[in-house]
Order: sequence, then C-alpha cells, then structure tokens
Amino acid sequence: MKTIALGFEGLTLEDLICVARDDARVKLTENAAQRILKTRRLVESWVEEEKTIYGITTGFGALSDVAISQKDTRRLQENVLMSHAAGVGDPIDEQTVRAVMALRIKDLARGHSGIRLETVEHLAALLNGGVCPVIPQQGSVGASGDLAPLAHLALVLLGRGEAFYKGRRMSGARALQKCNLSAIRLESGEGLALVNGTQVMTAIGALAVYDALQLSKMTDVAAAMSLEVLMGSRTEFDKKIHQIRPHPGQAACADNMERITRNSEIITSHKDCSRVQDAYTLRCSPQVHGATGDAISYCRRVIETEMNSSTNNPLIFADSGDFLLGGNFHGQPVALALDFLTMATAELANISERRIERLVNPNLSGLPAFLVGDGGLNSGFMIAQYTAAALVSENKVLCHPASVDSIPTSANKEDHVSMGTIAARQCRDVIRNTENVIAIELLCAAQALDLFTNLKPGEGTLEAYRMIRETIPHLGKDRILSTDIAAMKELIRSAKITAAVEEKVGALM
Repeated sequence: MKTIALGFEGLTLEDLICVARDDARVKLTENAAQRILKTRRLVESWVEEEKTIYGITTGFGALSDVAISQKDTRRLQENVLMSHAAGVGDPIDEQTVRAVMALRIKDLARGHSGIRLETVEHLAALLNGGVCPVIPQQGSVGASGDLAPLAHLALVLLGRGEAFYKGRRMSGARALQKCNLSAIRLESGEGLALVNGTQVMTAIGALAVYDALQLSKMTDVAAAMSLEVLMGSRTEFDKKIHQIRPHPGQAACADNMERITRNSEIITSHKDCSRVQDAYTLRCSPQVHGATGDAISYCRRVIETEMNSSTNNPLIFADSGDFLLGGNFHGQPVALALDFLTMATAELANISERRIERLVNPNLSGLPAFLVGDGGLNSGFMIAQYTAAALVSENKVLCHPASVDSIPTSANKEDHVSMGTIAARQCRDVIRNTENVIAIELLCAAQALDLFTNLKPGEGTLEAYRMIRETIPHLGKDRILSTDIAAMKELIRSAKITAAVEEKVGALM
C-alpha cells in the first residue's frame, strides 16, 4: 500500500486523491517531526511564563480578553472541541473526510501551530487505522477556519463524538477500541490548533478540482462523438484558428477533438455538403470547453497552494522565537476559486444539454426521433433530455456565488467571513450534476453511432464507443434509463473511457 509523506511542502492533488480514494497511508517526515517538537517547546515555555497568547492562555473569538489559568488549560482544550462541535446535516462522505484528515495533518506538519508531536501522530494513526470521524456537512462560515466540522473531527481523538469504522457508525470511543488506539488528553493550545484551518473547504474543493479535470476530458470526447453523428465539421479544430486567439485551454480542447475525430469516415462522407457552418454547440466547443479548462487550471493552483499552507492562528515561528496573530484561516482565496469552478463546470453541462437536444430532435439531427425505432411505441431518449435540462437548471441555482455573502459571527469580532465551505459544497454538487449530463450525451451519441453501420467514426470516437458498448447495450426498445445513466456515470468516474481514448490518440489535455 502506498504511503504519502507529509512535510513542509510538496503535497500534490494526486497525492491527496491517493489518500482519499485509494486508502494510501500517511506518515510525517523527519523534518516535520523536528519542527513540531521545536515549536511545542516554545509554547510550553510561554505557558510556564503565563504569557498572554490568544487561544493558548486566553479564550476564543470574542472571549479573547478572558485569561485562562494554567490549571484550567486542559479543560479549555476539551471545552473548545465540545462547544465548537455544533455542525448539522448529513455526514460528509468518507473519502472527503480522509482528505480532510490528511490536510489537517499536513498543516500541522509545517510546524507553526504549537501542537504536540504525539497528537499529530495520533491523528495520523486514526487515518491509517481506517477510522472516519462523523463530520456534519453544515455549520462552517469559512472564516476562523472550518471550526465546527474540524471540532467534530478532533473529538474522536478524545474518544468523544462519532466515527465510521468499516462502514459502521459508532461512538468515537468504540472506534478507537476497534483499531487499538487510546483516547488522548490535549494540552495547552491544542484544541485551537486542531480546529483552526481551512481543511474542510480545501478537501471538498480538491476532490472537486480533480473530478473536474477528468470530466473536462470526457466532455471533449462526448462533444467529438456528437459532432460526428450530427455531421459536423473538423474545420473548427484547425490550429490556425486557435493560434490567433491563444488561450491555452481553447487550443488544448481543439487539439483533443481533432485527434479524437481523426480519420473519421463519417465526417469525410459529407465534406461537400451544402451546410456552411455548424451550430455553436459544435463549432464553439473549443472556446467553451477551453475556457472551463483554463478555470480548472487556475483553481488547481489555488487549491494546491492552500494544501501546502499554514492556516492556524496564532502562527508560531520557532526559528525567531515569536508568534504572530493573523488571518490565514480566512477562506476567501478558496471560496472565490471554487465559485469560479462551479460556474465553469456548469457551462460544460449547459453546452452538453444543447447537444443532447440536437441529437434527439429529428428536425435538427436528421436522425430518428429520440434515437429509437418504433417512435410512439418507444420514447427512447426523450426523457433523458428532460433530465439533462433539469440538472442544468438546478446548476444555475447552485451557481449563485457563495463568496459574495458574509454574515458577522462571534459578537461581531469576526465580521467578515468567506462562506468557502458552502462554495465547496455547491461546486461538488454541480460537478455531480454535470457528470450526469455528460453521461446522457454519451449515451445519446453512442446510440446515434449505432446507425452509421457502413462508416467508421474517428479513432478516438471509436474507442469511446467500444468502451460504452462493453457495458451498456444499444437501446432497441424502451427500458429503464436511470440504470444506463448510472452505469455511464460510473464509466466516466472510472476513467476507463478516457484511458482507452488516450491509448489510441495520445494524452488528452
């Protein structure tokens, strides 16, 4: 089993996916351990001196002017976790929680929080042992970090709260017993160190960015398939068009679709037809898909920067022997990026749904109505297009940017917040909706390709078609379509279609 080393920097999106989805283990680097120890010694000396330090020898938020005695410091750590564990709603899925845990360890490994080494190692043991704390989805405003959800996470270290272990929900104490771990008792400053950070919004956002990257490739494949069966042209992929408007995503998409449709007998068969130019959903696919690709690239940079950042407060600098109070826990960079990604991904669904309409509408496609024989007796893909339309409209509601909202908290001490975790959840939901829309387009395009029995499609299109037909048969008569849509979505998520296409035409960008 793969092990991901967590230190000062260097964690990639792919590393995080390995932990979240492939059950990779984590470990601290030796340098990280030394940094944690050095910073902790500094904190302990300050506590001994009864130095005033926010969250270590004082209360939190609007209670920061309340001094905490040395004898009460342990009680304070447990209190902050219990009082802050005020989340509501369904639990965050286990893959995302694993990502949250890895990112929390990664932040602490940078050595600016003042937490003890044994506490960080205990959190790593929890992750490696397969314990998944129950974290409610709602309750974070995305400033002062993801306080409520991270408190639910940290409670399990103390044998409190709840956790999933091997698919079963149980008390935190029982989960620790299952993997032979004991509850720990937090020392000064550790409660705040565990809850102060942007790891929940960043984890949800990281998985969303990764899924958007994969989905953008599949959208190019789906569009290429639709273009072929709708008798579109390859002219719009000519490099000269994109060289004089040099957005990198646009050029990459055009190159992808040119290679996917290369050597298409279907396209060659109508090169002398009377159509002057294609509809925008075909002709402008590089411009639309490419703009989304550029947005994904930007969001990846923001997310990977956040994954390798220190987001506590206070921040302790062991080398200079001091601490600074700041606002690195504020989720604005992540919130803005994920709102952007939400809108960018929704556009993939928007343009795909319009291609689906062209595929099922005989007046636009020249193909059988709703792509099925015995129309009237069979409805074919009629309602699949309704579903795509419903998802696109739902996406439009979810695209309202969470980051433009703010509401004061903590007696107006925290008077501007990012709503970054809401932005992340909306982004995740839009990507899931868009996956279903692209799945419907692929089903329709494959169904239409079945009609071209004497002409071969492009090299990449043919590989995609073969992969689809290995799992989902031709629709000869009506059947329950939700099963086919779910199977296609799983194919998209497995990346099997992308892999088959890339093996034939080269890596898609």
